[in-house]
Amino acid sequence: NDGAAAVVVTTRAKAEELGLTPVIRLAGWALAAVPPETMGIGPVPATRKVLDRLDLTLDDIGSIELNEAFAAQALAVLSEWGISWDDERLNPLGSGISLGHPVGATGARMLVTASHQLQRTDAKTALVTMCIGGGQGLAAVIEKEGN
Repeated sequence: NDGAAAVVVTTRAKAEELGLTPVIRLAGWALAAVPPETMGIGPVPATRKVLDRLDLTLDDIGSIELNEAFAAQALAVLSEWGISWDDERLNPLGSGISLGHPVGATGARMLVTASHQLQRTDAKTALVTMCIGGGQGLAAVIEKEGN
């Protein structure tokens, strides 16, 4: 379940200098922690933090990439968010259970998957979030470039 991945992150000015076309923009991100015994719920406070910083709600998000480290963990997060497991925005191209969860590559895989979903739909924003061992949670909001 090991893996590795890389993504290119740069400023708009540097991308233009290199002749690259930006695909997404990182609108914001947040890290949060919960007690280790409830580690899977870390995405809940991390999501709350990033959405508050951006003055958004989950209703403003067009696509959601929630890593399913395991099914019960994902269901607990969805319950806290008040979102159904069959919400059309949720992991529309697959998830950790169906695609795999290579620990060193999952974050990059999710970011690229969310980016592809934004490009193929009318959605303008995506939430990418995962729990991290020890009780941390990470959440990022990306926007389709050109919004």
